[in-house]
Amino acid sequence: MNPQLSVMTTIRGGVFTRADARACGYPDPDIDTLLESGGWRRIRPGTYAPYRDFAVVGEHMQHLRRTYRVLRDGDRGQVASHQSAAALHALPVWGLDLADVQVTARTPAPMSPGVCRHVRDPLGPGVQVWNNLRLTSAPRAVAEVAATSPFEAAVAVAEAALAAGLATPGTLRKAAAELVAGADQANLVASRAQPKSASVAESRLRLILAEAGLPLPSSSSPPADELDLSGCTLWFPDERTVVEFEPRYPYWCEVDADAVEEAAARFFDAGESAESGDPAPLEYCWISWADLDNPQLVVHRVQATFSRAMRRTGVRAFDPNRPRRRRRRPEITLLPAHDLSS
Repeated sequence: MNPQLSVMTTIRGGVFTRADARACGYPDPDIDTLLESGGWRRIRPGTYAPYRDFAVVGEHMQHLRRTYRVLRDGDRGQVASHQSAAALHALPVWGLDLADVQVTARTPAPMSPGVCRHVRDPLGPGVQVWNNLRLTSAPRAVAEVAATSPFEAAVAVAEAALAAGLATPGTLRKAAAELVAGADQANLVASRAQPKSASVAESRLRLILAEAGLPLPSSSSPPADELDLSGCTLWFPDERTVVEFEPRYPYWCEVDADAVEEAAARFFDAGESAESGDPAPLEYCWISWADLDNPQLVVHRVQATFSRAMRRTGVRAFDPNRPRRRRRRPEITLLPAHDLSS
């Protein structure tokens, strides 16, 4: 089940209709195949449910259901925006304030409990309709979150949108420029977001390391014996260090079958090449989800691992811009010549 249909299933209390599945990108032949194979089960004609789907009713699920009720029963001119729109786009809401449903409308209205109403006339670009729900587009929702939410959480939302293909760096910058307020903060988030992270944990870890001025991890995988296809490691080849982390809140993205075959081929090819010689020893650093709440601890632990690898492997990291010292020539003292005749 893709994340869009998962959101709709959450909104409807664990079930979804055939129209919901179509709106989320499932053609009728795929729907019939999932029903026949047992992936989905028929509750009543036209209404289905995932097979053995267990979900914890948490803050995220409650926010989605409140957002659906507000859009269904409230003013027809309002649209879901900010973190409420991000949740409808199946983007991660870690670190975001979900106490109120965020909507944007052209005119003010009496305050409703649990609803934060932003007024913007006109509504501006980037408004779309998804399965009869009006909401801002993914790039605009990311820009609105970036302008009003903590920086770390906003970067995670932006990188999730990039990973899912819901936005590009260009559309994020354009959406930031079209904001009424907070464009500078949104532009900063758009410039820092990179389509490399695969989870909220990885986004937070990369941001901590970058702000500390540590080396950037390689885009390639660790050596064969350490190759991890789950995407929960960062590889620093110059420091001979593998940083492992807990992949909390993974991002969703389309996985091409060819990409899986290429990763498998890379794994086995690297394994065969490693058998011919002894690989250089590596050092490891484990970062848990709780550790990310203490950036100083994370930086200290990674730096200590770099130092340990340097002592073990003899790898030395030099700054190419360091001031160079001149070699001092040894001073030669000329002794007086002795009279050989004496």
